[in-house]
Amino acid sequence: MPGGADLAARHAAELAQLGPYFAVSVHPPGQPLAAPWRPLGTLLDSPGDLRQRIADVRCALAADRPPDAVEFRVAASVTHLGMVARLISPVLGAAVLFGRVPPMDPAEVSWQPVPGGPLPLSLPASALAEHGDQPSQEQAGKERPGEGQLASELRQSLLHGPVRALTDVTAAMSVSPIVLEGNIASAVNAAAAMIAAARPGLAAQAATLRSALLSAPELAGTWTGSPAGFRRRSCCLIYRAAPAATAAVCGDCVLHAAPAPPG
Repeated sequence: MPGGADLAARHAAELAQLGPYFAVSVHPPGQPLAAPWRPLGTLLDSPGDLRQRIADVRCALAADRPPDAVEFRVAASVTHLGMVARLISPVLGAAVLFGRVPPMDPAEVSWQPVPGGPLPLSLPASALAEHGDQPSQEQAGKERPGEGQLASELRQSLLHGPVRALTDVTAAMSVSPIVLEGNIASAVNAAAAMIAAARPGLAAQAATLRSALLSAPELAGTWTGSPAGFRRRSCCLIYRAAPAATAAVCGDCVLHAAPAPPG
């Protein structure tokens, strides 16, 4: 799909302009990538790769202390938060930018186990541009899917897809589902805020999809607030990794005294 591959590359470049959590590589569909790339399914189908990722994050959080100075559940929650943010951001970004929800098939999406920063992701070119898709300037008269349809597709792709699988695997490691669901809500809110910051003209559309996802039954009760602010009802626990007991907490944390402003 030479034309589709070119369009997928252009779409990937547009996503990258939203920020590092939106950036993805593209590869030919049906062609497994060579190491160090791994299928996303290795993180979701068995705990081995995920446990190693958590161990790496635990060491990073401990800094110059022994790794066991940081509770396992803290490192697991922080790992989960970073990974769900990484999975949610490009999908939400593509929905806002292109009016399409990329399928996140764990057998087709690849990742790299690199330390620190957003997890490298590669999507099959067909996820960003199906065969026969035309460049955006050629589809000026083409109607985009409605926001309700996009929201429904996002919910299925993310809340019932790899994000759910990752959450279930992490919860099986004795991490509170309440914390993990809060992580998902926080990642949705943050992704929409980053889109708005990078492309103010898309802020309203990002906010509409954000609200649709956050009001879905899967995330009901995980957050509170209004269009003027967002607050999760749980804590991601990262404050417990700091040596000082009075360490600061995240901007949208339930431990704050006042609602955090959006973005």
